[in-house]
Amino acid sequence: MTGDKAAQTAPVFAGRRWFFPSALLHELDPDASRSGRRPRRTARDWIVDFACFLLAVLMGLLGAETLSNSPHLSPALVAADQLIGALSCGAVWLRRRWPLGLAAVMVPVSFVSETSGGVAVIALFTLAVHRPFRYVAWVAGVQTALVPLYFWWRPDPDLPFLASVVLLVVLTGAIVGWGMFVRSKRQLVLSLRDRARRAETEARLRAEQAQRLAREAIAREMHDVLAHRLTLLSVHAGALEFRPDAPREEVARAAGVIRESAHEALQDLREIIGVLRAGESEDTGRPQPTLAALAALAAESREAGMRVTLEQRVTDPATVPASVGRTAYRIAQEALTNARKHAPGTEVTVTVTGGPGEGLTVTVRNPAPEGDVPHVPGAGQGLIGLAERALLTGGTLDHGPGPDGGFAVRARLPWG
Repeated sequence: MTGDKAAQTAPVFAGRRWFFPSALLHELDPDASRSGRRPRRTARDWIVDFACFLLAVLMGLLGAETLSNSPHLSPALVAADQLIGALSCGAVWLRRRWPLGLAAVMVPVSFVSETSGGVAVIALFTLAVHRPFRYVAWVAGVQTALVPLYFWWRPDPDLPFLASVVLLVVLTGAIVGWGMFVRSKRQLVLSLRDRARRAETEARLRAEQAQRLAREAIAREMHDVLAHRLTLLSVHAGALEFRPDAPREEVARAAGVIRESAHEALQDLREIIGVLRAGESEDTGRPQPTLAALAALAAESREAGMRVTLEQRVTDPATVPASVGRTAYRIAQEALTNARKHAPGTEVTVTVTGGPGEGLTVTVRNPAPEGDVPHVPGAGQGLIGLAERALLTGGTLDHGPGPDGGFAVRARLPWG
């Protein structure tokens, strides 16, 4: 099941891998998490990292221009500052592998090097995206505490001391807030994806359980029918055994019944192959409904308060195979039950048409209910079971809303 799940999930990201960050893709893609290696950069990662590198270089150049206009700094200090800034810009490419280490190192480096300020901002943002808030709080807190000391050591010639401190503190808070927002958005994507995976797994398990229950119910019905056929065959065979002197007409009639019962038992046995049985201790003597019981089903529904119209246009209904008749009855029964739950007060039309060689068609329709209808919870297990019944008899079943807002169930069953 794990392999099937991975095969179903991987195509979702096959065409959009470049759009996701490598860390997020590593969590979304099951194949990436099995390798045990650090996720490789995606095309999006390269674009973002190169943009961060250019931004750090640009801010370093602006800082270098500010240093060149400071008469109180010696050329040696300016050159050392620019060298440190260049090394810091190269360290931007390490921000994904060591976000906490880079951010912690950049706190003292940016304090002594003005051209490293852009790298410190990028490192703090990366830390906020990739690590929990407690690490971000420590690094950002230390960096904020050094702000007044930094401007006391290197005052800004264009802004007052207080304005410079407030501006840099606000910028630090904005960077941290933006990074935490990106992190929470990524966590939301992972949460939604995990929720969708669980929902798909639960839906698949419910569908498998519904199919299994439907197969078990069909197996019980087939067992009952086979018991009836074989009992009938045994009775007539026993009569021939104990009355060998019976008239030829009775012998011929009993032989015909035996032949017909054996033929129908073989047909039912073919249907039961592959169907799981629920148990051996079930009652095997209950009668099974057939197509002739549809009239009684409609009358029973009318007595329950439904408006049911039954239209039967079946050629020679007495020759409908028992298994097909049972399936048609169960489909009509489940469809009427659904209409009573989800569309109370509407007129339900049950139409049965067909003939030998052309198949049997069962259609149950109801219009949209009027007014507000109370919501009745349901997981669609009945419809899954009906589809399984139709499939096991060699037919098909489809269902869905109609253009008028109503609902229709249509089954086509073989009758050859």
